[in-house]
Amino acid sequence: MTMSGDGPSGRERPLRLADLARSEAGGSRPVPAPAPVPPASAPAPVPPADGIVPVPPADGIAAARAGFAALLGEFRRTAVLVPDDGQGGLWTAEQGGIRWICAFSDEAALARFAVARGEAAREWPYRTVLGARLLDVLVPLLGEPAGVALDAGSPDGTVFPPVAGVVPDTAAVDLGAGGAR
Repeated sequence: MTMSGDGPSGRERPLRLADLARSEAGGSRPVPAPAPVPPASAPAPVPPADGIVPVPPADGIAAARAGFAALLGEFRRTAVLVPDDGQGGLWTAEQGGIRWICAFSDEAALARFAVARGEAAREWPYRTVLGARLLDVLVPLLGEPAGVALDAGSPDGTVFPPVAGVVPDTAAVDLGAGGAR
């Protein structure tokens, strides 16, 4: 892996992913955790035997939306690492008809991803990109439904889908029309 792109120094230096995966240090810049979501005022109901899951109470939905809004705001203000695809573009993956730009909160998260893929021995060039730039500029440039997957494969990973309020309206998938733009 080499460090390059929009980072503070712009210089290149090799990184040993296996060492980073064993150590959470490695000069990482973690994405701060979002504010905790307050618990709903009523306990969540137990699903009935027929398997139909009840809709959460309105205050639980509001709390979940507020938690996601805080996480989205923090992501937009944070520089993340985006691996290079080897052809000068960004590393992306397709899942369910959506193109996902893969981003990582720090070098240790990228290293864990590389180890999980069995590719820790190779170099992983990456760019540092502000989350807002990924969502507002790069997602629309892909020309297809796209979002950002942060820390893919991690239990702490999250996605920022191509919906209004997350990406520009011109790049958002219209959920009201069966998923088409």
